[in-house]
Amino acid sequence: MWSADLYLDRLYKETVAVQPNRYDNSWKQELKEKFANALGDFASNSEEQKATQLEKVDMGEYIRYRIELTTIPPLKMPIYILIPKNQTLPLPTVLAIHGHGYGHKELVGLHPDGSPRSKSSYHEDFAIELVQKGFAVVAPELIGFGDRKLQEDQGKGKPGDNSCYRLASQLLLYGKTLAGLRVHECIKVIDYLETQEEFDSSKIGCMGISGGGLVTAFTSILDERIKATVISGYTNTFAGSIIDRRHCLDNYIPNILHIAEMPELIGLIAPRALFIEAGKEDHLFPLEHVQIALRQLQEIYQAFNAESLLASHFFDGGHEICGERSYNWLVEQLKIRGDE
Repeated sequence: MWSADLYLDRLYKETVAVQPNRYDNSWKQELKEKFANALGDFASNSEEQKATQLEKVDMGEYIRYRIELTTIPPLKMPIYILIPKNQTLPLPTVLAIHGHGYGHKELVGLHPDGSPRSKSSYHEDFAIELVQKGFAVVAPELIGFGDRKLQEDQGKGKPGDNSCYRLASQLLLYGKTLAGLRVHECIKVIDYLETQEEFDSSKIGCMGISGGGLVTAFTSILDERIKATVISGYTNTFAGSIIDRRHCLDNYIPNILHIAEMPELIGLIAPRALFIEAGKEDHLFPLEHVQIALRQLQEIYQAFNAESLLASHFFDGGHEICGERSYNWLVEQLKIRGDE
């Protein structure tokens, strides 16, 4: 056999076999530092965060704003902000993170050109679902998608095409990762939220699907201001998902398997609240490996005496947002109705 299959299999087994199997604060701190280093350094000398309002639309039950925020200069990020009417400020707030597609317009009921639409995508307009629950919802557009594609990719191909490969491959030349850039921009969004009176910075949640599930998980690992996290259509093992098929290059973190398998990384969110949502027929992140990951997450949460803060829902469906249980779980965790 002249192919590399056996070698890659052996490499995986040898690598994950040496990972520690202890879950305590020392393990957490050491692993978190290694993980942050693997994502790359995106520190900026500039503390300036300019925000400009681009639009304000009365949507009946809520107001939809679109702003432009300077994140890591010279990067600027468009963000949709949905604010429910007739609610007492400040509001519990959820970062809604889109996956692959045409960007954050997919979360707020818009076509790529910004016109209203009725037919939804696998995102199921979940930013709208959350604002209708009473949350302030903040939906940033991740770099490489929609209006944030590289200039060479603008206006070419299909609206859902992206610049992930070119961004990720070039960042690797600098010892950085596309996942790390997206995570650090989301952290900058949270910095901004803390300066605005509409948002209750003590009640911040995060929810994302697919590649947005990656960004949701990784941002929640590094930023403990996020108190409740919903990961949809991502939680798995690297062996069962990222290694098992050809994924977008934004999923690949150099040396990550020497640091931890995916369930251990997601376990760094403990003891904060975590909800795992997965479609039973998700072909990209198979159920069998979601279950493997969940068992390990349960061990980690038990080690931190936080079993009650880990929840999950395996629903009848595929690679898509469900929300049947996760939306109300967020309401409960962030105490949206003031029943504290």
